[in-house]
Amino acid sequence: MNKMISKYMVLYELRNVTGNPFVHIFGVGMPIFMAILITRISISEIPDASVMKMLSTSIFLGIGAMIPMATILMGYAVRQAQDLEKGIPERMRLFGIRNRVTICNRAVSELIYMAAAFGLYFLAGIFFMDLQAPVLSGFVLYAVCMLFFSIMCFMLGHAVAALAKRFSLTYCIVMMVYFACMIFGGMMGISYENMPAAMQAVARLLPVTYFSRDFYAIWTGETYNFVPMIQSYLFFGAASGILLFAALRRR
Repeated sequence: MNKMISKYMVLYELRNVTGNPFVHIFGVGMPIFMAILITRISISEIPDASVMKMLSTSIFLGIGAMIPMATILMGYAVRQAQDLEKGIPERMRLFGIRNRVTICNRAVSELIYMAAAFGLYFLAGIFFMDLQAPVLSGFVLYAVCMLFFSIMCFMLGHAVAALAKRFSLTYCIVMMVYFACMIFGGMMGISYENMPAAMQAVARLLPVTYFSRDFYAIWTGETYNFVPMIQSYLFFGAASGILLFAALRRR
């Protein structure tokens, strides 16, 4: 009980994660289905093989951002709100298990599940999509960017659940954030270039935009200006941090 992270607590939290069917649907099934479907539709009328491979890889990298949004932002926030509504943290404290211990073990279990989801996603991409092979630095940067984005999703999900404290309200908020990120990130059929100026201004503030729009250049080792992407991470991280601070102060 004094350990911040233990094998039994991680397995317990991992069982809770895998017991949520919405995480499997939105975090594993939907990204794979959308990546394959959108790719097939987009490349159906493109004769150039090199352009087809570039487009397939760009779509694949962009849709991958749905995994942390679904498994962590939506899945964790909803489960945390449900626990708060049922008084689970208070019951855990009766057995000497502090909130920080629960949160740390949940973070590890969410990371394990997300890694498994990405493993399935990449296997589907290799077998069903014609993807451009990455350079080592491109693959590492993609993994690092997804990790930092997942951490911010965890912060935002915890803040929303702590502020709402109800399953229904939390589910409504995170679903709106989930689909808003998909729309502004160019995953719903509207590319960044075809958006109005106001939508482009919002899209530039979201890290998901750069996964679908620019990450192909990083993936293949081309020269890339990281400043706009870093600014989007700073904005999204600051917004998540402010909400988390407000939630902790309120409690």
